[in-house]
Amino acid sequence: MSMRSEIQADLAEAFDDPDGLADAVKPVSGTRTVTGAYDPATGKPASTTTTYAGRGVFGSYLAKEVDGSRILGTDEKLLVLQNELLITVDGTATLDVAQPMVGDVVGGKRVLDVGQDPAGATWTLQLRK
Repeated sequence: MSMRSEIQADLAEAFDDPDGLADAVKPVSGTRTVTGAYDPATGKPASTTTTYAGRGVFGSYLAKEVDGSRILGTDEKLLVLQNELLITVDGTATLDVAQPMVGDVVGGKRVLDVGQDPAGATWTLQLRK
């Protein structure tokens, strides 16, 4: 088993454990709308929307991380497992793993930054209203 698989399995177990993070884990859903080229037939630009869902742990930034410009005191930090963040089509999860991007909307908040751990097991998102 690779390090990434082990980390994801351990975190998934912690997410499910009532003595672990289970009470802090929340459902997560996000959307990305990409506007394409102008469509003369409709008179509007074409756009596609990608929706993804999973579960994660919402948290806040430490006081020493808040700088008042890049990170505000009201920003949220979201940790999600990469293998559990799946693209959804008509409300049904597919086998395609989603990659969040800056500008996506997650839980009604805009994604400002996307990071991942060195093993590629988790996403860390910076969210702002």
